[in-house]
Parts: sequence; C-alpha cells; structure tokens
Amino acid sequence: MTSDADILSQIKALVDEEHHLPVGTENHERRQQLEAQLDQAWDLLRQRQARRDAGQDPDGAHARPVSEVEGYLQ
Repeated sequence: MTSDADILSQIKALVDEEHHLPVGTENHERRQQLEAQLDQAWDLLRQRQARRDAGQDPDGAHARPVSEVEGYLQ
C-alpha cells in the first residue's frame, strides 16, 4: 500500500536526481526516464485525490503505464 507521503517522497527524490544531472546528451535518456516516472507519480497522486474526493478508497488507485500518462496536458 502506497501513501500520499510515499508518492511525494518519490517525487522529491526524482526531482532531486533530475536537478543534479549534468546537462549534456549523455544524460538525455536518463532525463527522459525521470520525466516519465514523474508523470506517473503525479498521475497516481491525482488519482488518489480524485478517489478520496469521490468518497472512494484512495488505495484503489494504481500507476498507469507511461504510454498513457505521457500524453496528458498539464
């Protein structure tokens, strides 16, 4: 079971790693991976909040595939 705090900690760790990556083409792939993982984490957090707002159990939310969350508009 993942809590909102766990997801926020994961987001913080991913953002910290992204900010510490040196700029350059050798880090491009890792930066894309981090961005995809961040998209998934933010989506999961939003799903949990939506379920909570609807009176449902937030633990019923699940991480969606990168291919699904990558196309979302922020």
